[in-house]
Formats: sequence, C-alpha cells, structure tokens
Amino acid sequence: MTENRTGKRFPMQLPVRLHEEAKGELKGTTTDLSAAGIYIEADAKLEIGSSVEFEITLPAEATGGKKGVIIQGRGRVVRSDDSAASRNGTSGTRGVACVIDHYEFVRNT
Repeated sequence: MTENRTGKRFPMQLPVRLHEEAKGELKGTTTDLSAAGIYIEADAKLEIGSSVEFEITLPAEATGGKKGVIIQGRGRVVRSDDSAASRNGTSGTRGVACVIDHYEFVRNT
C-alpha cells in the first residue's frame, strides 16, 4: 500500500461530532489527526466521496491554554472500513478517513 499522508499525524482520541447530508448528525472518536486529514471511528458507514462537516473540542491540556478550543471544519471521505469494529468489538463502529478541505479554530466559551 502506498503512503498518501502529507502531514504529521497526532494520535489523539477526542470526541467528534459529524454532519453528513444523507446521514444527519453522527458521533465518533478521532484516532489521529493532522492539518490535512483525520481518521475517525464513527457509528455509521459514510460513503467514499461524501462531504462531511465536523466539530472537535481540544481540551485545555492539549492546547496549553486555560480553555479548550473547538475545531470546526469540512472535508471529504476518502476511505471507509470495518477495521474499527474488529479492533474494539463494536459492530456499528467503522473507520472513516477524511481529507480536510477547510478548518477553523473557534474560541470555546
């Protein structure tokens, strides 16, 4: 398999909220993220090529600040697999790799 990653990945398990037009609101957990992409274990299968919006809260200890930071962004699903279900024993969980098209940091109030 060819390595397609373009940026340094950070292994972080953080809750993520997803919105995909056909599926609506979904929840998941990041397993790693970078400025260019994100891998999520989600509670539904997302189709390759579908657009997703996401929201991740970075806790204060991860940012070195006094408050957490919210990352809001959008991207596209480039890979979807069942490996997450076999790793954690949850039949509804699937791994989803997304390329990030846009993101912004939002102050957590």
